[in-house]
Parts: sequence; C-alpha cells; structure tokens
Amino acid sequence: MAGRVSVVIPTFNRKDVLARAIKGYLAQSAIDEIKEILVVDDGSTDGTESAVAALAAQAPFPLRRLYQSNRGQAAARNLGISEATAGIILFTDDDIIPAPVLLAEHLRWHDQHPEREAAVLGYVEWSPEVRPTPFMKWLGLDGPLFGYGWIQGKVEVDGFLFFYTCNLSLKTELLRQTGTFDEDFGGYGWEDTELGYRLRKNGMRLFYNPAALAYHYKHVTFAEACRRAEKVELAWRIFEQKEAGRWLRSYQAQQKAAEVRRSALGRASALVPQWIKSSVLSPFKLLLDTQIPLPWRVYRRYYFEAIARFHQSQPR
Repeated sequence: MAGRVSVVIPTFNRKDVLARAIKGYLAQSAIDEIKEILVVDDGSTDGTESAVAALAAQAPFPLRRLYQSNRGQAAARNLGISEATAGIILFTDDDIIPAPVLLAEHLRWHDQHPEREAAVLGYVEWSPEVRPTPFMKWLGLDGPLFGYGWIQGKVEVDGFLFFYTCNLSLKTELLRQTGTFDEDFGGYGWEDTELGYRLRKNGMRLFYNPAALAYHYKHVTFAEACRRAEKVELAWRIFEQKEAGRWLRSYQAQQKAAEVRRSALGRASALVPQWIKSSVLSPFKLLLDTQIPLPWRVYRRYYFEAIARFHQSQPR
C-alpha cells in the first residue's frame, strides 16, 4: 500500500537534532504510511546536506532534501507543499521528535474525518532529555509558545488560534486550493496563525488528538524565550496589517474590555504603581530557570513585562 503522508520539515543549521527527528520517523509504527519526507533546507551551512543523504540511504521511503536560499519558514513550507505527492501533509519542525505512534494517530483521526476540510493537531511536550524547567512547562501549556493547557479535553479547536505547524496534518488538496503560507513573513512567527485564519474562513475544521505525540528537543531559558518573543513581535508588525491580524486585535480588545468590567480586582491592580508590583516580584527572578516551580502568574508577569519593554523601545 502506497503511503498516504508527505512529511514536510523546514530546517536551518540544525543537522544533529534534525537527524534525531528523522530517526523518529524511521521508527514509526505506521512507517508504511510515509510516502516521503521532504526536508526543506533553508540555506544551511552546517553539513545538513550530507546528514540527510546518510539517513536517506537507511529510509524505506524517499527522503528528499529541497534546498532554497535563506528565505524563512513560510517559503520553506510552501516549497514542501509544492513538491508533496501524498494526499495528506504532516507539518513538523526540525527539533520535534515524533513518538512512535504519532503518524498512526494522525491517520486514525483522518480516517474518522475523511472530508477535505478536516485537519488534525497533535500534542507537543518537552523532551525529558532536555530536563524542562517549570517555566518551560508554563511556556508550552499556558504561555506564548503553545497554549495546549487551554484545549485540554477538547476534540475540536479554533483552527485560527491553534494552527501549530510543529505537529499538524491536513489534506494537501485543501492547501493547494485555498491557500499556502504568506511569504511576506520572511522571519519567524505568526505565519502559521495567518494561514490558519484563511483556511478556517474556507471551511477548515481543526481536530485535536493529544495521542499524536511529539517531543520538543530544546532547552529554553527565560532570556532565550524573551529573545524569541522579540522576533515574534517584529513579525506581528506584518501580521497586524493582514485581515487575520485586524480580526485578532479587535477580538483581544473586546476580551480585555470584558475582563476589566468583570474584575474589580483588576481595576484596583491598575492603580498600584509599577515599582511596587515589580519590587514584590523581584525576589522570584533568580528562580525563573530553576526546577523550583513558581505560580504561573509570576511567569506571566515577568515575561510580558519584558516583552512590553521591548515593544516600547521599537519605532513605529
């Protein structure tokens, strides 16, 4: 039986962790369903070409490296879409290691929802090998990296806000007929959310299967998370000019207004001088990258205050 899935992995100068990810696909319980893996090399200079070639010799399916000059993830994924030959595309990243059942679980849900509009979101947790800190766990469950904690127990989720292309599969036909990634996003951030908005407008339904599990093989410190967020903030300048960005800004404004109306405590908190709030939190700063868990509100405050300072420093 010919494989039903094309796996698309954009990469840039991460040959070692990329090799881990590819080996994870060589160990899939449903390996016969992989029609091909398309590694889109976004201008790597670290020997990615030879690393992929060595793994291709071991693979029972085509493992192809597609090369482009450094143009960003949106363009890289679009190249993968244009070259994919299977009816389903699984998007993932070069530092996402699939559990052995990941592919089988994606396909199990596509079998339950064979319609063109159905897409499947899998779950990503930190690899135990990187010894995730409580801050990292917040980042993946309630933070700006992923919001998996918000959709626990749900079967269908908002295809716009949870269109996470680190572990997401959908019908190739849907992509080619209704939209690919906007290449105005030359850097990192918001390109998948923007596409999710357009696909949802065209009828996409996003189902969430937490059993389609993958592991994020990366250790992230608080400072690194803030640097990543700064890149995302720059991408937001592009996103907010799009229809999706205008919709989200309006939605967020409505939610914030409703929250202020509901919360007398929130109104009172707004009257507390910033230096008092910061001084209360300051003793926790040294604990952000330790294994000592802090209340999630502490992570939120430190993180979003850091991003707000960056935002204010940028010219408009």
